[in-house]
Amino acid sequence: MKRRKVVVAAGFCLSFFLGTLFNLLSVPAFEHQQLGKQQQQQLQQQLEASLEPTTASATSGHALLRSLRQQIRARLREALRYGPFPERGARPPLERRRLMDLQRAQEEEREEREHGSAPRLGCSSVDAASDVRFVGSGYTKAVYRAALNGSFAVALKSVDFGGHDMEECVRKYGSAGDCYRLASVKLVKEMALMERLQHPNILKLYGYCYQDSNDIKDTVTAITELGSPLEMIQLLQTPWEERFRICLSLMRLLHYLAHSPLGSLTLLDFRPRQFVLVDGELKVTDLDDASVEETPCSSSADCLLEFPARNFTLQCSSGHCQGINEKRNLYNAYRFFFTYLLPHSAPTALRPLLDKIVNSTGELLWGTDETLAYLEKALDIYRSGHYLMNDTQTHKTEYKRVVDASIPGDNYRCWPSYQHDGCMLSVYDVREAIGVCESHAQCRAFVLSNQSTWTGHQLALFKTGSASMASAKGKLTYIKLGS
Repeated sequence: MKRRKVVVAAGFCLSFFLGTLFNLLSVPAFEHQQLGKQQQQQLQQQLEASLEPTTASATSGHALLRSLRQQIRARLREALRYGPFPERGARPPLERRRLMDLQRAQEEEREEREHGSAPRLGCSSVDAASDVRFVGSGYTKAVYRAALNGSFAVALKSVDFGGHDMEECVRKYGSAGDCYRLASVKLVKEMALMERLQHPNILKLYGYCYQDSNDIKDTVTAITELGSPLEMIQLLQTPWEERFRICLSLMRLLHYLAHSPLGSLTLLDFRPRQFVLVDGELKVTDLDDASVEETPCSSSADCLLEFPARNFTLQCSSGHCQGINEKRNLYNAYRFFFTYLLPHSAPTALRPLLDKIVNSTGELLWGTDETLAYLEKALDIYRSGHYLMNDTQTHKTEYKRVVDASIPGDNYRCWPSYQHDGCMLSVYDVREAIGVCESHAQCRAFVLSNQSTWTGHQLALFKTGSASMASAKGKLTYIKLGS
């Protein structure tokens, strides 16, 4: 009995120490510069010692728990690699302090206001959130949509207690606290990467909060930018210009990851569900499976890059497979995005260039530098209207121009359209709009709206007639003569 009490007491102390140490290591902006090398080594030694079972607990009944804690240790080591390292003398970020301390959080918010930047969000924001709705979940995490201050929409991301990872871990190891700690390191790593990798196509981290939940202390919630999940079937029905924007956004992201401050970074779990759309821009939201590890090799035979449809053998250079992280990302972009979204219904003059991009990425002939350069070239051609330069078609039909007028009715459907119940397309100028109208058998008129797309192209509504024409300031209506 006495020995059993000792074991229980030792287990309690170990759990308390692990929780404290985990909180210290898991803060996203925890900086290695904040500690000297000697202190870092001491922390690492404490971590090693804390996760080793005591002699009293080193029985068959504790073998599984020991294995679980070894997994926690491995994940913590990895998470430490991705912590942000601000420049010497840079102002320390707000996340360095614990946001559970409300008094200090208020002081930090005042400090942020004095420096002219928006305060970070914390536990008080989570507590005051309204209209909280479930968005979705994966193996480890659940995502909720919430409104702050009644209107500012954010995403709340936390470990899913009913998710696959937690349920399987608890079933196998029987320790909800340790299983949560193992799962939450993935979320902590993701927050660290969001903080470190500042890029327009990486979801923004607004803040985070540690709170007690489900009898587990210090559960972590990330507060991030809110995006819309990708629906590939819907994307296939969107106008080419918007699909091109998604591919360009993705390529800008992959180019950044190939040259990131951490080194060449690959997304091991690369699927459309790991991305969201924010105001038409593609952003990666799931970074817990990102890695900078490059495959070691002794010859090119060790550098096999395998995909379901085909495999590639890369060069072995200086003991590592050359460019394997970059190439893995690039081929995944080809097979999940480019082949479906890039060439279909593109302007005729751009198709040879787009086909070249798709074919070259599909064969891994280019890296991210070349692929991005060609996509930016396609954007320049499209944005400037140069794709219309070789259009030698002469339009014989004349049109009557009516200023400050629109046609509310007389709609017909076309594909792909910006409008569900009508035919709304983007055009560079009136000449292109006339060309579209003459290519549609049912078109008898079109309206140039005062709205434009992200490239500066104007939105035009194509009509079957002008019977419902009405006054509309700022809009131009063109009606076919003799129709």
